[in-house]
Amino acid sequence: MDPKKDLAVYGYGTVAWKEKMEDWKRKQNEKLQVVKHEGDGDGGDDFDDSDSVTLNFVRMDEGRQPLSRKLPIAASRINPYRIIIILRLIILGLFFHYRILHPVNDAFGLWLTSVICEIWFAVSWILDQFPKWHPIERETYLDRLSLRYEKEGKPSELAPVDIFVSTVDPLKEPPLITANTVLSILAVDYPVDKVACYVSDDGAAMLTFEALSETAEFARKWVPFCKKFSIEPRAPEWYFSQKLDYLKDKVEPVFVRERRAMKREYEEFKVRINSLVSMAQKVPEDGWTMQDGTLWPGNNVRDHPGMIQVFLGQNGVRDLEGNELPRLIYVSREKRPGFEHHKKAGAMNALVRVSAIISNAPYLLNVDCDHYINNSKALREAMCFMMDPISGKKICYVQFPQRFDGIDRHDRYSNRNVVFFDINMKGLDGIQGPIYVGTGCVFRRQALYGYNAPVKKKPPGCCCCFTLCKSGRKKGKSKSKPKDKKNKSSKELSTQIHALEHIEEGVEGVDKGKTMVMSQVKLEKRFGQSPVFIAAAVMENGGVPRGANSASLLKEAIHVISCGYEDKTEWGKEVGWIYGSVTEDILTGFKMHCHGWRSVYCIPKRPAFKGSAPINLSDRLHQVLRWALGSVEILLSRHCPIWYGYGCGLKWLERFSYINSIVYPLTSIPLLVYCTLPAVCLLTGKFIVPSISNYASIVFMGLFISIAATSIMEMQWGKVGIHDWWRNEQFWVIGGTSAHLFALFQGLLKVLAGVNTNFTVTSKGGDDGEFSDLYLFKWTSLLIAPTTLLILNIIGIAVGISDAINNGYESWGPLFGRLFFAMWVIVHLYPFLKGLMGKQDRVPTIIVVWAILLSSVLSLLWVRINPFVGRGGLVLEICGLNCD
Repeated sequence: MDPKKDLAVYGYGTVAWKEKMEDWKRKQNEKLQVVKHEGDGDGGDDFDDSDSVTLNFVRMDEGRQPLSRKLPIAASRINPYRIIIILRLIILGLFFHYRILHPVNDAFGLWLTSVICEIWFAVSWILDQFPKWHPIERETYLDRLSLRYEKEGKPSELAPVDIFVSTVDPLKEPPLITANTVLSILAVDYPVDKVACYVSDDGAAMLTFEALSETAEFARKWVPFCKKFSIEPRAPEWYFSQKLDYLKDKVEPVFVRERRAMKREYEEFKVRINSLVSMAQKVPEDGWTMQDGTLWPGNNVRDHPGMIQVFLGQNGVRDLEGNELPRLIYVSREKRPGFEHHKKAGAMNALVRVSAIISNAPYLLNVDCDHYINNSKALREAMCFMMDPISGKKICYVQFPQRFDGIDRHDRYSNRNVVFFDINMKGLDGIQGPIYVGTGCVFRRQALYGYNAPVKKKPPGCCCCFTLCKSGRKKGKSKSKPKDKKNKSSKELSTQIHALEHIEEGVEGVDKGKTMVMSQVKLEKRFGQSPVFIAAAVMENGGVPRGANSASLLKEAIHVISCGYEDKTEWGKEVGWIYGSVTEDILTGFKMHCHGWRSVYCIPKRPAFKGSAPINLSDRLHQVLRWALGSVEILLSRHCPIWYGYGCGLKWLERFSYINSIVYPLTSIPLLVYCTLPAVCLLTGKFIVPSISNYASIVFMGLFISIAATSIMEMQWGKVGIHDWWRNEQFWVIGGTSAHLFALFQGLLKVLAGVNTNFTVTSKGGDDGEFSDLYLFKWTSLLIAPTTLLILNIIGIAVGISDAINNGYESWGPLFGRLFFAMWVIVHLYPFLKGLMGKQDRVPTIIVVWAILLSSVLSLLWVRINPFVGRGGLVLEICGLNCD
């Protein structure tokens, strides 16, 4: 453009002239978002002004990019995997065609039993396999998150997060472990004013209360140390026990001195916690008393008032460097005789209500008391999904995999569960998202309130945004109503539930369009008799209403954790953690997916959370028993995925996964029968398969090869080692023939007959040293079935070999098939056998009993078989003596 011309000559337009250009630059500079990392330098000293401006614009463009992305499995791996699955289906059809058309007439009962078992195994495989059809991985960009939501010179715009820690019995869940979990939360790499930690003490134990008080005091020293030197992990017990060079990448000499001082402080802290535990072993006759002489309210665990104590956050307590600390709040809900408290699910719902009153963060993280934050940026990882402006609105929760400390390198009982977390969950992430596994999960609070996922914007004239699914429809009433009334009722139930006309006028953040639909009565029927909570529940972006003082909020918080608050409300039915099963996690995630939400599976390079797992056989089986019992309870409830949630937002393959997660205990019966068949075949001399033709040999070999190929492909794209895969296969047999079987009968008795049965664990012996719990033997009823299977198959092998020796060369050919079948069972039960034996130098008494029993049975069978006598009868020979 000619600078001599008058600007008016060019007319009116959007060309950025000098003045407009300067104004545009100024506005863009305000939008520049700068990464703020702890300990980072300026990073721009080597650039001149023009380079700095260019760098800033690059950063601004980077901040506008998506915060995460999907990483599909490479086609070179996933396409052959899918082809093998299809081939395996075809071969499976040919296999059953042969099996059904070729019965074994002289062993018809064995043949029919085996075919029924194999059909069930095929159905279970289909339910497990097809949800893994489209596995994906994800990648997050923490730098983009900081560029977008942490602007230079302005307060952080990252969303607040309320973190829940649940504990019950401090004698079973050591206070030191809980303290480490809390310390890792308080030291998380996240704005301190955005974090609130709520500890639920469902046992109302004074030991937990005092330990939390000590933890709050130690946090004043620990938190600034962690943030100053950016250490990982931020749980002191595991940080100081690391067997690595802690000076790696550390350049400040003061770090060594301060680390030594901090380690000494932590050891003194441990001594104080241990003294509290020792003191708690001897409870006074009148119960515990507080400093003012009054009795501790929680002396009676089953009958006590609600208790809330704010240790950090609101009382002006700061760390030793004068910085603000995250909130730390102790909560123990009220308990009275005659009320149903719903165990962990009820405690979590109490925390949801208390946190809504006090801090009301839009996102929640729940962790078990033994799962500490191993990656201080875990919350940022979750926010890369939740706060993504494009895809984040439909995400109900971000699930992290469970990783564990303290497991022996052989992982004898598949405690790491790597196949599930690294294969199955990746497959679900490609459909509608992973299932909720009970810990290490960041929730959207609105999804926990039972709202439907947002739908795509419709043309003007449509006023629906959030809807509620109608669940549990009454068939009898619906049939008697006219069609138009039914549709009208359905529309009314699907309208938005946000209404606050008569509750809180002018609350900031409340959408006025949502307050014109449902009356106050319906809101109270859904959420309970708390205007303050209802006001918080309709604030989509969280926050506490202005003008509320701490005393009134605390009084209201005590009210919402009272015993009768949930009566005649939808808590546990449509709102919060869902009741009806000891595995409330599956039910809760299932309900969210039925409302159209999707979940996300996040696997950071550094594990986000780590916990402890039972490593001895008996404790591991009882853990699996509880999980299987919860699945049976869901199977027999109205929330069963087989018939619940149709017409909502649940995808078919996701439904397959949920069905598989609740029917797997049923597999225990055919599995137990199938593992018994080898011994029966060896003892009777019969087999479940007739003489195999060439065609049958090809089909059988094709089936075995397809099974192996499928597993190998899954290990490749799931990045799972063959050792972990094999341990998973072994424990599938161990758990299926023990814990799953007992859970099935226990669930049937509980749901159908109302009979509660408990299996006690008795400690028989232990050992000192590393992984001593691995060799700790505890007798339990769960060990009977797999032990019997082992004995039967060992006896069967002995009888089969003796019979083959007795009958000659021709009998060895048919014997190999039966021997392979029996050895398959024994090899899968080998970790169980090692668990029974314990350490070689110490044999439990129960093993001696079983050894005597086994020897007796073998001796009797030896006499009965008498392998030194031919089958044709006694061979009489002339002895040469004259008896006359």
